[in-house]
Amino acid sequence: MATKQITPNVPAHCAECLNRTKSAFKNLDNPDLDEVSKRKSCVFFRKGQVMMQEGARPQGVYCIYSGKAKLFKRGNEGKEQIMRLITDGGLIGYRSILSDEPLGASIVALEDTHVCYIPKTSFLEVIESNPKFSLNVLKISCNELGEAGKIITSLAQKNVRERLAEVLLLLGATFGHTKEGYLDISLTREELANMIGTATESAIRLLSELSSEGLITLKGRKIALVDPIALKERAAIFD
Repeated sequence: MATKQITPNVPAHCAECLNRTKSAFKNLDNPDLDEVSKRKSCVFFRKGQVMMQEGARPQGVYCIYSGKAKLFKRGNEGKEQIMRLITDGGLIGYRSILSDEPLGASIVALEDTHVCYIPKTSFLEVIESNPKFSLNVLKISCNELGEAGKIITSLAQKNVRERLAEVLLLLGATFGHTKEGYLDISLTREELANMIGTATESAIRLLSELSSEGLITLKGRKIALVDPIALKERAAIFD
């Protein structure tokens, strides 16, 4: 179970949130921001905890304050297909609430994660009263739909090597890099394999090949993108 708590890590008022500019709430002003702040609560998920379960009907949305999560579906044989990775400012559960449908995928914390929980009634009230907020949510939904389309196209038209190079570039664009130059996200080889739709052994072999070619550097789970331009060529991405 998640631990509900207000912690020193999360500001009591949304106006003080450093990640608000990355979220759907970036254009909210008082009094809407005051109402959301009054009704929200902080929820803490440890690494590996289920945040939302496929098939459930959420009674609120999560906005990630700090941490990372994966959104995935399970196939008939129990294999995961990772559809999206979510980080600071990301909104979770909103499409299920707006469509009045069960969740189409599960969400699990990839690391210790603090989120703000906003009840369904509060979320819908802001949707109805604030056009700018509604537009932001619409833009986020459209962007996610577009990214899902890219994933489908990639899985259908690109080979595994191209898909891996593309995912590594996507991880760099989404999560950035540490001071040491590594991707600022730690994924298992199995999770990487699930993102590109291949066996774990194939992902390990292809990572080793990219490392031997000098395109990336590997250190345990850490991956550094040494030559992004060459990776774009390997991913068959042409601007």
